[in-house]
This record gives sequence, structure tokens and C-alpha cells, in this order.
Amino acid sequence: MDWAEVTAIATSILALGLLGAFGAAIFGAQQVREARKSREAQMAAEFFRRWNEESLVEARRLFARFKSAEELRDAFAAYVAADAPEAYVLYRELDFFEQLAALESQGAFDLELIKVLLGRTLIERWEKWWPALHQAHGPGVYPLFEGLVRKLS
Repeated sequence: MDWAEVTAIATSILALGLLGAFGAAIFGAQQVREARKSREAQMAAEFFRRWNEESLVEARRLFARFKSAEELRDAFAAYVAADAPEAYVLYRELDFFEQLAALESQGAFDLELIKVLLGRTLIERWEKWWPALHQAHGPGVYPLFEGLVRKLS
């Protein structure tokens, strides 16, 4: 028995084993990436489905009544001060955007996906909401929504 041949065969088998392990690791990482993308897509579809649920449609309709940020500011401040039901209807939209921003900040939503689906709308909403929120609650309310808008701007 020639030890050089045994060593060469063992080295070849080891190299093939390492190559197979490396290939399996790459395949596994690819599967994990694909599963994550699939999970993100499902979560996004579910989250954006909520946008068309009756409670958020009602909030959007109420929001649409205000033609300017100033109109919204005055009405929202009055609703909040009176603890009116309209305030809670409007909070639904704000909470939706805050939750979206929280999910994005934790990596559950891709910023580029948000940009494609809601980018300009989100920015315009914040610009209209900001005076109302500042008037009713002071600065710093809905910080994740505000931060997400900054990332999109």
C-alpha cells in the first residue's frame, strides 16, 4: 500500500465533502432568503389589505373632507379636545402608518417596497397631518411615522 496514494484519495474525498458542504450551505442560505421574501410579501399583502378595510376607509373618508392642513389641524384639535368619536376614527389612519413604520424599523418590511406602494402618499399624508398633531399633542407624537417619512424624502 502506497501512503501517497492513500493520502491523495483521502484528500480528494475530503475536498469533495467540503465542496458538497459548501454547496449545501449556499443552497440553504438561498432557501432562507427566498422564504424571508415570501414571508415579507405575505405580510405586506395582509397589511395593505387592511388599508381597504371599512374602518380605515372610514378614516380616509373623514380625512379627505379636509382640503388643507389648516382645516385638518383646526378640526382635529377640536375633536381631540372634545374627546369626539371623529378623533378616534382619524387615529386609525395614524396608527396604521405608525405600525407600518414600526414594522419597517424592525426589518419586517422593505423600505423600497413601502416606497413603491405608498411613498409619495405617505409623505403627503405626513405633511397634512403634522400641523394637526403638533397642535393637538405637541411635538414628538407618532415618531416612527415621522421617521419613515424622513427616510422616504
